[in-house]
Amino acid sequence: MERNLRRNLIQYSGIICGSILFAIAYSWFLIPYKIAPGGIGGLSQIFFHLLNIPVGLSMIIMNIPLFILNFIFMGKRFGFRSIYGMITVSIFIDLLSLNNLHKIGLIADLSKYTFEINGKIILAMLGPDDIYLSAIAGSVLLGLGLGIIFRFRGSTGGTDIPVAFIKEKTGLSIGTGYWIVETAIILTIGLVFADFKLIIWGYVNLFITSKITDLASEGLPYVKGVYIISEHTNEIKEKIFDKIRRGVTFIKAEGGYTGKEFNMIFCAMNRRQVSLIREIVKDIDPNAFVLLTDVSDVLGYGFRSRNISLSDKK
Repeated sequence: MERNLRRNLIQYSGIICGSILFAIAYSWFLIPYKIAPGGIGGLSQIFFHLLNIPVGLSMIIMNIPLFILNFIFMGKRFGFRSIYGMITVSIFIDLLSLNNLHKIGLIADLSKYTFEINGKIILAMLGPDDIYLSAIAGSVLLGLGLGIIFRFRGSTGGTDIPVAFIKEKTGLSIGTGYWIVETAIILTIGLVFADFKLIIWGYVNLFITSKITDLASEGLPYVKGVYIISEHTNEIKEKIFDKIRRGVTFIKAEGGYTGKEFNMIFCAMNRRQVSLIREIVKDIDPNAFVLLTDVSDVLGYGFRSRNISLSDKK
């Protein structure tokens, strides 16, 4: 009981931290310039700029039908965390807006954040001359926020729900899921505001956000797969056992030119061990053929998985 309480406390606290970064990205950097990588937040910008409806309020309204689908397909616990994440994100987007921070006294002088674009006054952390930095900063913070929220098995609602569903059912990464879901929304934003540049910015934003989301939620790949073709596989195997303390697998192979059968070594290891295996192979057989490849995820003794489970259903 105590262990579950502590785990839930950590997870809900993590979702709050991610929601704050998410809100800052939108409120300070992206919304003022109508930049969005799609999503419910992107659609909410349409209502904000055209009808002056707060972004957080729009997000809550549009999320209702998606949450119904979420409860059906992804399980109750993820559904509750999604509601929790969506509410915190929606609150923080409006609460942490520059105008609101000025009203509650956290920003004394609002003039340095006030700019004019095409006759319209906007509030932004960076001015129009730094729109490139604003897009990059917003994308990075948005990716970090989303990744942290997913890391703690939550969601901000909206398109996070179909993205999570795609990941759960297909095994695609979270970032790839966003590419699939958000394209139509980015095109819609560009068409509504009649600005082709917004489509370009949307895709730049989506690219950066999706990459940062994957890194924040799943971490960097830390495992290398090593294939070794040599006439001294037994000696190399023993050295790997002795120096690196990793198991190896012999793969039966046949030379395409010679037709000669031989054992090829396969071994998975941490990145820091790569230089050591290079030395081992070079000392035993300088003519060996060695292939190194990144391993996205690995399950088994001696390794921890990068994969995160978003559903409570078995």
